Amino acid sequence: MRRLRNVKIVATLGPASNDYAMIRALFEAGADVFRLNMSHGTHADIAARHAIIRKVEADLDRPIGILADLQGPKLRVGTFANGSEELIEGAKFRMDLSAAPGDVNRVQLPHPEIFAALEPGASLLVNDGKIRLEVVDCGKDYANCTVTVGGTISNRKGVNVPDVVLPLAALSEKDRGDLEFACELGVDWLALSFVQRPEDVIEARGLAKGRAAILSKIEKPAAVKAYDAILQVSDGIMVARGDLGVELPVTSVPPIQKRLVRGARAAAKPVIVATQMLESMIESPVPTRAEVSDVATAIYEGADAVMLSAESAAGKYPIEAVTTMNNVAMSVEKDPTYRQIIDASRVVRRETIADGIVSAAREIAEATNIKAIVCFSQSGSTVNLVSRERPKVPIIALTPLMSTARRSALIWGAHCVITEPQDRFKGAVLAAVKAARDHGFAGEEDMIVLTAGVPFNVKGTTNILRVAPCDERLISRVDPE
Repeated sequence: MRRLRNVKIVATLGPASNDYAMIRALFEAGADVFRLNMSHGTHADIAARHAIIRKVEADLDRPIGILADLQGPKLRVGTFANGSEELIEGAKFRMDLSAAPGDVNRVQLPHPEIFAALEPGASLLVNDGKIRLEVVDCGKDYANCTVTVGGTISNRKGVNVPDVVLPLAALSEKDRGDLEFACELGVDWLALSFVQRPEDVIEARGLAKGRAAILSKIEKPAAVKAYDAILQVSDGIMVARGDLGVELPVTSVPPIQKRLVRGARAAAKPVIVATQMLESMIESPVPTRAEVSDVATAIYEGADAVMLSAESAAGKYPIEAVTTMNNVAMSVEKDPTYRQIIDASRVVRRETIADGIVSAAREIAEATNIKAIVCFSQSGSTVNLVSRERPKVPIIALTPLMSTARRSALIWGAHCVITEPQDRFKGAVLAAVKAARDHGFAGEEDMIVLTAGVPFNVKGTTNILRVAPCDERLISRVDPE
């Protein structure tokens, strides 16, 4: 099963997509990676969906990536005696540690770490920013505020604190348990919510112990400021526009998105653009024109993947949402302007031998009638480097490791194929030719470019570039054993 596009699609699973028939249909419609949201469902629910994905993978003989999205620390107010209250602009309102039921004047905020970090003038956003409070004065157990944007406040609504770096770990106790469960289950990627600093990522990496790749969700102003440092210690990035658009002015999100995507591309690390991409398709079988344009913009920017959340997890039209995203991607990538934008935004790096090899592979492929770039990769790093080049020809990622193939399912353009371990170069060439022909990328009369590393099966040794014919008889005449 070969995709006719390069950008990947991440589909979130949930109540609307939790059985074999639906998950298989979503994959056949275009989903490349499935997201398991650890905020919803029990471990038993998550394990059941994971098992179904692996069954679909085995039945269709195609590697499928699985992303477990950790909830992160959730900050919420307490409860109200009347269930809710109406806050009026200009009124005074207090948040404190008292467990007494709230009223129109105050409510519990059971997070002393917030009070420890607050300063007068800081903002508190409640219920996704629908209510805004400005701190007038504060102490270790309270914050007296002025209501700057009023509205209805009710039990356990979420609180965002955009102006300060909170002394909170990105991993709550629930997250630690979920992380260990997901790693033992065998997910391929772990998404970290509410990352503020690179140390958050380093902590998660230590707990994962190499069992899953770490993807940092950029959704806090602090994370935007520390982006370069966070990117350096992450395996991938998610532009999580939901909370980002709550904690920052919504008008700042598009330029931030562009900067984050370009930074991740330059670092050869996959980047997902997420949140509200086809939001109306939760209830409607067709998207709005603005949503289609939003998806297209992310693809024009060169994002590795675009993501569906509630559209595929709880919406009425999950298959239609994936199909729409697939069709938008195919339409964009056929547009000559797309290639002009991708080429213009390419960052050429030749700091290492591997950088030079993959850059040369792209240039050779695009200057001649080469049908595909085939890269052998043990860890997936070479696949990332080839993908960073955003070549015009397909990328075939050959690896003996299913774990690498599954992680690479998130990478722009990568068509992942499991192959036997190789210890001789001729065998590698023959395996590359077989993959290109068997998967419909090239015929007997065609040529491919092969990148590999000697010695084989050692991480970070990409040092060979070979142009090979797809006729095994010609290979046998030229390549020694």
